[in-house]
Amino acid sequence: MLPVVGADLQVPVVTGGTVRYANLDYAASAPALESVEEHLSQVLPYYASVHRGAGYASQVSTALLERARATVGRFLGARAGDVVVFTRNTTDALNLLAGCLPQWGDVVFLDAEHHANLLPWQRGEHRYVPVRGSLDATLQSLESALRERPAALVAITGASNVTGEELPIERVVAIAHRHGARVVVDAAQLAPHRRIDLDATGVDYVALSGHKLYAPYGTGVLVGRRDWLDRGTPYLAGGGAVRSVELERTEWACAPQRHEGGTPNMLGAAALAASCEALAALPEAALEVHEAALRERLVHGLAQLPGVRVHRIFDDAPSSIGVVTFTVDGVDPGLVAAYLSAEHGIGVRDGKFCAHPLLARLGLDAGAVRASVGVGSQTDDVDRLVAALASLIETGPAWQYASVEGRWTPTPDPRPLPRWATGAGDLGASPCTPEAR
Repeated sequence: MLPVVGADLQVPVVTGGTVRYANLDYAASAPALESVEEHLSQVLPYYASVHRGAGYASQVSTALLERARATVGRFLGARAGDVVVFTRNTTDALNLLAGCLPQWGDVVFLDAEHHANLLPWQRGEHRYVPVRGSLDATLQSLESALRERPAALVAITGASNVTGEELPIERVVAIAHRHGARVVVDAAQLAPHRRIDLDATGVDYVALSGHKLYAPYGTGVLVGRRDWLDRGTPYLAGGGAVRSVELERTEWACAPQRHEGGTPNMLGAAALAASCEALAALPEAALEVHEAALRERLVHGLAQLPGVRVHRIFDDAPSSIGVVTFTVDGVDPGLVAAYLSAEHGIGVRDGKFCAHPLLARLGLDAGAVRASVGVGSQTDDVDRLVAALASLIETGPAWQYASVEGRWTPTPDPRPLPRWATGAGDLGASPCTPEAR
């Protein structure tokens, strides 16, 4: 599909030697596109202050930031009056929006949300709608909740970060608008797999992360209607967010500058824009076809393995992105992930995926294992995962593993880390008991 940085990365395995890394953890953080890396290599020599310098490099950096803002807006189908605010990530963007809500009404969300689209709303008036066994029943419950009591905002994920199932955004928008509520879509998972068009769908706000959109350089965006953002409390009180300052009084700027206090992450914005351009240039539906083939191959392969169960939320979800979550009967999910990494060089995610209420609803109190694909994924990655699981089920691990501070790890672990990744000691280590992830 598209070349990614690290596609041929060799990693050590505990049994000796190295293998090509099979990255099946795109849903956590996707690798950078090579085109993004190349773009940043062009940009870096011009890196300078933004909006504050008369020097040529500063002018170039300012132009790059504002070009990136326009590019991201086009990629998301922003309307003429919409605002593009650069943030750190999706969590940051949704917290920003939470601080701009009008004082009337409350927020309604599903109990299937990622914590990024759940925790910010708990600080104010909020209600949740339990997901049902079908999408139709869930949407009926959502409409009933809004009919019983109006809300200011409906917050919904575009695609589940746990199961990959897509939510019918346009139907949600129609329901919410019918009852006077706006809609924000957590598109962290959806955006890398499907195009989002604010104008066509009527979505009021969308939030996403660069690190999941092949631009892992520390940026995200909140895009949407201006009025709430212009009236909301400035997210970061600082330079760049103001029109004028006196010792006892400040006049704040309008959005987006109102919420972008401090020196902006120009390189992150440039990287995100480059990724958006690369994805937008793909032939229509090419990404969906690529991922659907890999997902179908994976789900079919897992179905042939005894004791392996693929988990879903709905029985009528029309489509899913390239995310598959499964469990292996009798084997802790953390041990499955550690085994896949240590003995086969396969990267997956295990735990509760920052979606504790949903995992509880699915009866997965011990967590699960998630495999996810993207533009750089190959058929061989999927086949290696299925073969490794078959070996685990048939003969068990070839190495010894122990649970250390809540994480399974090979004992001993002979795999060396790169020298430049070590040497930090215990600085920053948390004395707290690790929580479920």
